[in-house]
Amino acid sequence: MTPAHSLDEHRELIEAYLKRIVFNRELGFVDGVMRYALSGGGKRIRPVLCLATGEAAGGDPEELLIAASAVELVHTFSLVHDDLPALDDDAVRRGQPTVHAEFGEATAVLAGDALLAQGLYLALTLPMVEPARELADATLGMISGQYRDVKERGDLLDLYELKTGRLFEAAVACGLWVARVPQIDHGPWRMFGKQFGLLFQILDDIADGDGVVAELGRDEAHSLAMSTEARARLWLDEIDADTSLLDELLSGLKRRASLAGN
Repeated sequence: MTPAHSLDEHRELIEAYLKRIVFNRELGFVDGVMRYALSGGGKRIRPVLCLATGEAAGGDPEELLIAASAVELVHTFSLVHDDLPALDDDAVRRGQPTVHAEFGEATAVLAGDALLAQGLYLALTLPMVEPARELADATLGMISGQYRDVKERGDLLDLYELKTGRLFEAAVACGLWVARVPQIDHGPWRMFGKQFGLLFQILDDIADGDGVVAELGRDEAHSLAMSTEARARLWLDEIDADTSLLDELLSGLKRRASLAGN
């Protein structure tokens, strides 16, 4: 069976939905700052992953858009805060000034807080509470991972599972909950999400020449990327559904690995 939407169509649906979200009217100026943070674009991989998962599992398209947009709001919160001088201290993201560089640190903190709250509020408009719980749990994992990154480090792959992988897994899980997939059947889907998130971060390291590249060397980092991608495909094979869009997303990451190696 051919999927109802292509990956590009999913991205277009997400962009359109994000533009028409009505934020809390009491936010005032912060509303515009939140929209600035969202306007940076990117490939919207996490919400598309949610949509592709939920579609494969038979979820309602409108409910899936709500869940996927909530995922993107939470992701954008994490970017706004990660860019702050106290953490990664980045002045540019996706070709435009970061939120703190454009509006100041205090406003960036508040806009990040508002994005997180709005994302959870949006998830709570769904007829089930599990997506909001998934996003709250993923946020706590990201915070733990960020703290380790700043203060402790430790095992790098464990850190990545928290800081990066938890939201990818939550994106998959939100699609499953919206599709009313019983929790007992979540296993292979979630494991795919974990491996997908890990691969995403490893490839970022390869592109930037840091992280696992600095720790293991470029050749070993490429080997790790290949084995992670292989594990993700094994989990896809365990899923009794049309996962062609998830396979396509994974292949996109694989092409990214090939380009990063040039």
